[in-house]
Amino acid sequence: MDISVELTFSPLQDDFEQHIIDFIKKLRECGLTVLENPLSTQVYGTYDEVMTVLNTEIKTAFELMDRGLLFMKIVKSDRSDYEPHF
Repeated sequence: MDISVELTFSPLQDDFEQHIIDFIKKLRECGLTVLENPLSTQVYGTYDEVMTVLNTEIKTAFELMDRGLLFMKIVKSDRSDYEPHF
């Protein structure tokens, strides 16, 4: 089963930028399709692969910061090729 996950990662501390950069770089290395925009990061792949990677990388990111917030949306389908029709 393919899924699409949208992540918005917000460390709640002054040195937030490097935490976000490190998190995205780790996701890029995982071998899944990862797309970024200024507001969020999207990860695409099979449910088991995506959730295994996210479980590891979210835990690591949280361990490296004092406080943080992560919003996650999951869609049951691979939406990586989505293009607006308007």
